[in-house]
Amino acid sequence: MTDSTSVSDHYSHGELLRAIEKALDELGIKPHELAVEDLAPVDEFHIGGRAATQNLLDQLDFGSARILIDVGCGLGGAARYVADSQGSHVTGIDLTPEYIATGRSLCEWVGLQDRVSLQQGSALSMPFADESFDGGYMLHVGMNIDDKAQLFREIFRVLRAGAAFGVYDVMRIDSGDLVYPVPWANDDSISCLATPDQYRRALTEAGFEIGAENNRRDFAIDFFARLRQRMAAGGGPPALGLHTLMKESTAAKVKNMVDNIAAGYIAPVEMVVNKPTAGDVD
Repeated sequence: MTDSTSVSDHYSHGELLRAIEKALDELGIKPHELAVEDLAPVDEFHIGGRAATQNLLDQLDFGSARILIDVGCGLGGAARYVADSQGSHVTGIDLTPEYIATGRSLCEWVGLQDRVSLQQGSALSMPFADESFDGGYMLHVGMNIDDKAQLFREIFRVLRAGAAFGVYDVMRIDSGDLVYPVPWANDDSISCLATPDQYRRALTEAGFEIGAENNRRDFAIDFFARLRQRMAAGGGPPALGLHTLMKESTAAKVKNMVDNIAAGYIAPVEMVVNKPTAGDVD
């Protein structure tokens, strides 16, 4: 079983809020002038960033005035975007204390502290009452969680009947030795990849009904190709980006991930599921 402390340590930066402040200063942006969109390069820590978030949200169709959960919220970037663009109240939970502390500061900077609540904790045992949320999502979370069955049982528990939930995770597509490090792990000790079949089984056994499923391999390859082009045209990475999170390991982690995707070993995959209403249960 994956050690939660090792996972949290993997993502910890040490001076993350200061690093973000410094990058914003280079861009000429002060915290009191900040907009949610300004933070997108750093706080959407998953393949495809904001575009991938929006693609999943379009399928979930939460609407407005919803009470949502962001499982494995990281810095809360997606939570802030959903709250800002859809008028929702979003609760995020993440294992890494520094991400939560930093995310809370970012929520205050953009004036969303009343609509986005970030809490430190485990997705396997969430401090929320049964049926607390109208819907939710998780973005690149399951790669560090071995017990997918417990993960989805816990998510099922906190969702209300009829709720939609979106999964966007890197999944194992074919056998083969992965090249490390990658963004979610420096080696296989905290990498807990599973196949789409294993995800579907865990979701179904938890009680969910499976809806859409989309392999986003081509999207990922195109996204990183465009990213390389922009960096080449700009003479290097922008002031604010995923390198702000991963520091000097960024280039190697991203290259290895792209190579693993290109080899067909892994791919980002979307799954949209629903918790049945009482009338849908036999």
